[in-house]
Amino acid sequence: MIRLICKNFLRRRVAGSSPLSLSHGCVFSTSSLKPTSETSNSADPRSLTVQYLENSCGLPLESAILASKKLHIATTDAPDSVLRLLKAHGLSQTFIKKFIVTRPSILMADPEKTLKPNIELFASMGFSGTNLAKIISKYPRILETDAPAVVGFFRAHGFTEKQMSVLTMKRPVLYGCNAHKVFKPKLEYLKSLGFSDAEIAKILSTEPYLLARSLENQIVPNVQLLKRIVGSDENVLKVIRACYCLIEFDLGTMMEPNIAVLRGCGVPESRVLKLIMIQPNTFVIKTHRFKEIVEEVLKLGFDPANYLFILAIRSLALMSKSLWEQKLEAYVSFGLTKDEIILAFKSQPMFMINSEKKIRKLMDFFVNVLYLEPSRISRNPNLMLLSLERRIIPRCSVLQLLMSKKLITGNVNIISVFKITEKMFLERYVNKFHCVVPEVVQAHQGKIEFKGFPSDGAMSS
Repeated sequence: MIRLICKNFLRRRVAGSSPLSLSHGCVFSTSSLKPTSETSNSADPRSLTVQYLENSCGLPLESAILASKKLHIATTDAPDSVLRLLKAHGLSQTFIKKFIVTRPSILMADPEKTLKPNIELFASMGFSGTNLAKIISKYPRILETDAPAVVGFFRAHGFTEKQMSVLTMKRPVLYGCNAHKVFKPKLEYLKSLGFSDAEIAKILSTEPYLLARSLENQIVPNVQLLKRIVGSDENVLKVIRACYCLIEFDLGTMMEPNIAVLRGCGVPESRVLKLIMIQPNTFVIKTHRFKEIVEEVLKLGFDPANYLFILAIRSLALMSKSLWEQKLEAYVSFGLTKDEIILAFKSQPMFMINSEKKIRKLMDFFVNVLYLEPSRISRNPNLMLLSLERRIIPRCSVLQLLMSKKLITGNVNIISVFKITEKMFLERYVNKFHCVVPEVVQAHQGKIEFKGFPSDGAMSS
């Protein structure tokens, strides 16, 4: 009851005697109000602001009252222009209303000198309508920044239009920074390490969060720590190239303890370094989880001195326990037992690195199209590391064509055909026959659909 009385009191206080204020619909009329100079019977100086927010912007009364505390509309000319500009660039009325609730001061921004140049700049980068709404939602101040200066800075340092768009979508808050003061020292430091301008643009568009990290307190100390671990500037570059986000973390509290865990269970220094070089992000998971992974690998019987030990750690570090279970279930659904899966993993730890989707796609082709026994896959786990589209299906298409022409007779070990190198496959099955059957080249290029081997074609294990 008290809330109802207060709302009615506020409505009467704001609206005065004007029936216009009783409208609550999101009408988005930019001419629903007159300038203050023509509203002489309004006793409250906030009256026009609330009325405008409610009637022209569609805000509920309570939201309009709260928003009115952050701006004062003396004339509706500028806010009207702002609303027209936002709508003209594809922003929906629903979004504009939410935007104004979040940042009511946008209505007082200069539409010609600030908003229009920024909006048109973002439109040239592919941001309008829904995409423009996304970056505004992430950083509501973005339309009021000096966006041309930020974009100009990155373009001058070799960023492509695509890289600028990616950086903008991932980290629009960067537009609130002084590019020369905040970004330039970081770009210069990366260049001093040996990265080219093109590499720096690739690194920072992929991981723009680096630009928000402290150069003195995080980036430089991380690079110095990496150099102590991997031993040379060249290796530091290789490690960062392998994992751009590495220097975003606090390596002193994550990487060093995890390295100590490996040393503690007897992994040779050369193996530790190898894992850092090929998969550095293995070391930026929490130490308690890293210890669990090492213990799991030891329980499976891997030898810490063996290269397969670090491959097993690499594979397990890239997935959660629940994801591991999902992948196990994917293999089980195609007829493999858990013991067969573990044996395959012990033989080739990368056997579990594929996504669940890719596992199902490969297994479906092997089992339901080629009619291979699931156990043959587990005995040859490297098959799960091959590309279905670029290797397996094109080779099947070549064999299909040659069998249909009776150019291949007798048993064909399909597993061996998948395993041999590309050079060897070309020599045996493409170059040897392309003069007789020119289509074999198209089959190898994936341009001939694989429909299955002829019924009289013999396949062996």
